[in-house]
Amino acid sequence: MLNKLINPEIQDLLIKKNFAVLKEIVDELELADVAEIVADLPENLRAIFFRILHTNLAADVFEYIEPETQLEIIKSLSNAEAAKILNEMSPDDRTSFLEELPSSVTKKLIGLLNTEEREIALSLLAYPEYSVGRLLTTDFIAVTQDMTIAAAFDYIRKYGNDSETVNVIYVVNEQDILIDDIKIRTLIFANPNQKIEEILDKNYISLNVYDDQEKAIEYFKKYDRVALPVTDSAGVLLGMVTIDDVFDIAEEEATEDIHRFGGTEAIEEPYLNISLKRMIQKRAIWLSVLFLGELLTASVMAYFEEEISKAVVLALFVPLIISSGGNSGSQAATLVIRAMALHEISIKNWFFVLKREIMSGIILGSILGILGFLRVFIWGKYLGVYGEYWMLIGFTVSFALIGVVTWGTLMGGMLPILLKKIGLDPATSSAPFVATLVDVVGIIIYFSFAFFLLKGTLL
Repeated sequence: MLNKLINPEIQDLLIKKNFAVLKEIVDELELADVAEIVADLPENLRAIFFRILHTNLAADVFEYIEPETQLEIIKSLSNAEAAKILNEMSPDDRTSFLEELPSSVTKKLIGLLNTEEREIALSLLAYPEYSVGRLLTTDFIAVTQDMTIAAAFDYIRKYGNDSETVNVIYVVNEQDILIDDIKIRTLIFANPNQKIEEILDKNYISLNVYDDQEKAIEYFKKYDRVALPVTDSAGVLLGMVTIDDVFDIAEEEATEDIHRFGGTEAIEEPYLNISLKRMIQKRAIWLSVLFLGELLTASVMAYFEEEISKAVVLALFVPLIISSGGNSGSQAATLVIRAMALHEISIKNWFFVLKREIMSGIILGSILGILGFLRVFIWGKYLGVYGEYWMLIGFTVSFALIGVVTWGTLMGGMLPILLKKIGLDPATSSAPFVATLVDVVGIIIYFSFAFFLLKGTLL
């Protein structure tokens, strides 16, 4: 809302080159709001906007902008201007930006960095793509255990302005091995003459630089931290990960899971920015797989063609029965996948899930079976729609619903665990995939009950 209100004024000031007033306005805004304003500016004004900002402010604002817009801005600036921004960026945010770019562009931009920042950028990009190393920042404060509290504060005042956060201070020994972390609150209330080692509890949580990013998400949630230290296998402190980066990763992970669960490949770009060609590529593969699955449904229907021709009324309930199975399977898959994502259950809980989903399927199927029987009862007894054998048809529909819904919940509950067991993403057991699988078996279950209950009457 703020962006829409003042964006026209910002554009007018840029066009009229009234930069003094513009700087006053920008200084009163939050960085995230400034980033939104920049994103909505015409491309020819973005470069002008960044040129009038102080380098530190420009870098801070740049970090809040989406990667696509970031690249457009960098392209519009001179090499010297781009270098100033890139050198001032936080290492973790710079890594996040660079890893999204084509390798040729990344190489060129890294070449603009000064020697120190280039080494940092290359070292972070060298870590595996989805590792904690890609998230860490080297802008942190570390003190030694033999310092006094007063000396530690002097050190923080001198170097803390460049740190990503000073809420947490890390303690290392002479070999830079992490010993502990201290909240700034603890330091404030400690005796200035005390030594750091006197207030250590050695009760700290750390991440390994090669840990998966999902582990970082889990730790931040579990331990309620704003930052966590990152070490190598020897315990040497390399940097820290802050909660803002973890929020971004958590959002990306959730988005990927939702896309996969909806029956499409994960889409990294924003919906409005992705090209139609790219969108089709992402969606066509899964649609084709699901289509082939539905061909099996048609084949099964063809197998029961003779039964259908004898009792056309059975075909009326096919959509009702298979959709009920698909819906129950999708429900179960959603619950289990989410529980696995939250680490509420794991592979070792498979038998508990199996028992629970079978019982749930029987109970839910019975509820739907009763509703289905009532439907046939009303239409058959009072409207005469289904002929003289309406009660047998009602029992067929009722028992089929129990069987199909039970099968659906069983597949929806166990398929994610099976995929996890063989090393695949449980989210790929998408709702459409479960529904397709249940459709095929559901028809077999339905017509098997029909053949058993209606043999000698309609069949």
